[in-house]
Amino acid sequence: MKAVVMREPGPPEVLHLEDVPAPAPGPGEVLIRVQAVSVNRTLDLAVRAGTYPAAVALPHVLGVDPSGIVAAVGPGATERQVGERVVAREVRRAGAPSGPPMMLGVHRWGGYAEYVTVPAEMAHAIPAALDFATATVVARHAPTALSMLRDYARLEPGEWVLVMGASGGLGSAGIQVARDLGARVIAAAGADARVKAALDLGADAGVDYRAQDLTDAVLQITDGRGVDVVFENIADPDLFPRAFAALARDGRLVTAGAHGGGTVPLDVQKLYLRGITVIGSVGRANAADVAACLRAAAEGRHRVLIDRVMPLDDAARAHRIVGERSGTGKVILQP
Repeated sequence: MKAVVMREPGPPEVLHLEDVPAPAPGPGEVLIRVQAVSVNRTLDLAVRAGTYPAAVALPHVLGVDPSGIVAAVGPGATERQVGERVVAREVRRAGAPSGPPMMLGVHRWGGYAEYVTVPAEMAHAIPAALDFATATVVARHAPTALSMLRDYARLEPGEWVLVMGASGGLGSAGIQVARDLGARVIAAAGADARVKAALDLGADAGVDYRAQDLTDAVLQITDGRGVDVVFENIADPDLFPRAFAALARDGRLVTAGAHGGGTVPLDVQKLYLRGITVIGSVGRANAADVAACLRAAAEGRHRVLIDRVMPLDDAARAHRIVGERSGTGKVILQP
């Protein structure tokens, strides 16, 4: 099969389309003929550059969220059938269903390939009305956003939530999940076009944090009160404290992502005087959450932002585009 292989960490040019042996599904696994896989800033670009905290065995194939068609079923994999349309998320460690995830494209070969194997229980059925690219983006981000806001931040109807990176994959999902939970949403992004895209997804207000003071703008929108929840996935040393300062008393900041640097200042005095909670989480979405998010997208209740779809042999250029932050929405690779 064709696969994009990295044999050393480095710039996008370390990604090469190669002929490699096609995998076969083991016990409890399915073989997916990949139709779409997205390019993720942290789980693809950072892994490729060698800056991701988890060790990666080389040679390696990236791609954490492939969708496609089940081409073969391994022994005991009764959950799926040949010909089904599916999308894969993470892969749990064997024997530890509640432990840390083993990620496709990080701990094992991922979906930058014509074929990939995954445990059958991690391959989720795609509704007939949903295309592969949309399914990939929804499954990657919407269940995580749902878990972060519902389970960790415990967002309540009527509360204000500030969504950072609002036109990105996780941010755009966060806007729609927050609205579904009955919250009022302020979408923060780094360009007017991205703010507009976020407003089109249902945000009540928007802030261009490159052109405006984020804290002042949020306080003005909320009549000086601040927001109840900050939905954060950037960890930029300048933006993080501005978002933190926009929290109201008893506010919660939930974060999953660090592509803005990861080391940020924290006003501890404000933390304890206002009773603020800071939560780090990648979510704990279950199969029912994934199915619900895919169903919402199929029914038109959840939309995704896709910047462009590119062929698999353009993976290096796709990484450059994502790294330059020149688009709005996800970049998709299509074998």
